[in-house]
This record gives sequence, structure tokens and C-alpha cells, in this order.
Amino acid sequence: MTLIISLSLSLSLSFFWLTAIVSSFISTVTLVAILLYCLRRKLSSNGLMTFWKKRTRNTQNLEAFLRSFGSLAPKRYSYSDVKKMMNSFKEKLGQGGYGGVFKGKLPDGRLVAVKVLNASKGNGEEFINEVASISRTSHINIVTLLGFCFDGSKRALIYEFMPNGSLEKFIFNRKLMKTCHRLGWERLYQIAVGIAQGLEYLHRGCNTRIVHFDIKPHNILLDEDFCPKISDFGLAKLCPRKDSIISMADARGTLGYIAPEVLSRNFGGVSHKSDVYSYGMMVLEMVGGRKNIDAGVDHTSEIYFPHWIYKRIGQGEHLLLDMVMREEEEEIARKMVFVGLWSIQVDPVNRPSMSRVVEMLEGNLESLPIPPNPFLSSPPR
Repeated sequence: MTLIISLSLSLSLSFFWLTAIVSSFISTVTLVAILLYCLRRKLSSNGLMTFWKKRTRNTQNLEAFLRSFGSLAPKRYSYSDVKKMMNSFKEKLGQGGYGGVFKGKLPDGRLVAVKVLNASKGNGEEFINEVASISRTSHINIVTLLGFCFDGSKRALIYEFMPNGSLEKFIFNRKLMKTCHRLGWERLYQIAVGIAQGLEYLHRGCNTRIVHFDIKPHNILLDEDFCPKISDFGLAKLCPRKDSIISMADARGTLGYIAPEVLSRNFGGVSHKSDVYSYGMMVLEMVGGRKNIDAGVDHTSEIYFPHWIYKRIGQGEHLLLDMVMREEEEEIARKMVFVGLWSIQVDPVNRPSMSRVVEMLEGNLESLPIPPNPFLSSPPR
């Protein structure tokens, strides 16, 4: 009798615990289901679904844009083709906020530079800017776009390969310039002229004016003969040539090269003259062989190079620049300084056009008027 009672109690307890476990499991599953349902409704209203719809819409817009080029569009490659081209990302050439640049080779043996854009970078605006603007160009001083990849979220741009890299690595490394016998003052001058001619073409030679908005040494590439080529059109804007003022919602460019009116409309309207300002700042860095703002110099008066060089020009003194040894080199450097200072005038109206810049560079130094003071007040510290 005792055994029967004990067995009965044991079965009752087992059934109790089994019922409790099953009830707990059902409650948990129900709770999870309710939470998932609520989460799904919330996301579908203003979250994940909106993101996917936006992403799909952006993809459709990009596809429509690329189709609009028809046969004029550069060659399109799949992402698997691009990976083969780059030998699976084996040799990296550089890195930027947009992504990385890798060395590659086309099936016909030509070397290329492949810019692989970050998947999370914006909504494709920079990709569209680059393809739209550079596909309209054909100039010796503009880098050639050979193809592109738009494969789902994978985007890449394929350019001709520039064996000497960017201008930046030379002008900020005087030791490299001294050991590179092909890059003296005459070559620097030819590079400045080539960049000016490339910008003149963008502003006047295309059916639709292209304003680059990011002219700086890093974006000037040099081929095997040190011929300069303007690259990186991710921030460029296309505008009808009749429209002198460009409508912009926000500032764009790189600090140190951005024209004042791009940062604040109090200085004037944004136009192709904004590229002239960036060009002038870059030319002054080419002359000085240093960043325009450098706190590591020996004297505080030299921290802002444009201000220091303007004072020397105004006082009629020798420029006292590195590598200037002959009278011909002094004349080249002085001409580049004049052009640089004219180009960085605060008021866009006072800056020359790029056509005028080319004339100034190719003309005689004696015919160039001394530029007015390009600073509203004391230079920044």
C-alpha cells in the first residue's frame, strides 16, 4: 500500500513539473511572437522597411542613370571581374574616406587603378558624380575612366594607372624632389600649367561646365612623364554654362583648399571661381614645398605660408625658397607665387578665370601686376 501511494505521488509530481515546463515554454514562445510582431510593425512603419525601400529606390535610380548613357557609358564589369582584375586586393595604392584604391590589370594587360567605394558611403551620389562628370571629359590633363562596377552594393571605378602616384608625395617631400632629377622648378611649372589647362577645360571646354570642388595635391596624379591629371570627381557638380552661381545645400571640399564663399555665402556666390581658389592654394604649396599652414616652422611669421610669401613679394625681396639656385628658377617661382596670390583673393570677383591663369603662367613675369593683399585680416594662427 505504501509503495502504491509513493508511486502515485511521484507520478503527480512529474506531471506537475511537466505541465509547468510546457506552460512556461508556451508562454515564452507567445511572448517572443508578440515582441517580434510589434517589432516588425514598428520597423515596417519607420525603420528597416524604410531603409530597404530607400536602398532599392537608390539602386533603381543608379541603374536608370547608367542606362541613360547608352553606348557612351564606360565598360561595366561584374564584381567578380573586378576582384580578378585586382588579384583579390593584393596591392593597395591608397586609402580615403570613400574606400581604397588598388592596383589591377585589365585582360588586355593594361595596368589600372581600381577605386573600391565603401558600401555604406552615402546613397550613391559620389558614384554618380564621378561617372557622370568624368564620362563627359576627354583631355590630356584629366584622368581617364576605363570602366566601373555596379553590382548590387558593390561599386568600383576603374582608371588608367598613374605610375608616379599623386603630386602630394613629391611637393611635401623635398628630399624626394632633390633625388628625383626630373622634378625641378621647370617641371613644377609645367605641372602647374597642365593642371590649369585641365581646369580651364572643365570650366569652358565641356558642353556642361564641371566644377570639381576638391582640387588639392592628393587629387593630382602624375603619369610616367610627370604629366598631371586631375582625378577624384566625387564632389564635382555639373552646371549649365550660363549659370554663373551654383546652388549648394552644404559645403564641400577639403579644409585648407575650400574657397571662403563655399563656407559662407557672405563672401559671395559659389561658382567656378571656387576651383580657382583651391588651385591657388595648391600652387602656393608647390612653391613652398610644405603645407600652407605649418605650426612646426622656426619662426611664427612663417606659420601661414601665403602671408609670409606675400610680404616678401611686397617688399621686393628674394623668395629664399628651397632649390631656387638660378635666376631662371627665381623667375618661375615668382610667377607661380603671383598666380597663386591672385587666385586666393577673398572676393571671387577679384580672382582670375582659369583661362586667365593659363595666360598669366605662359606670359612674361614683367606683365603681371603685383596681386593685392588676399587677406581680410591677420592670417589664422
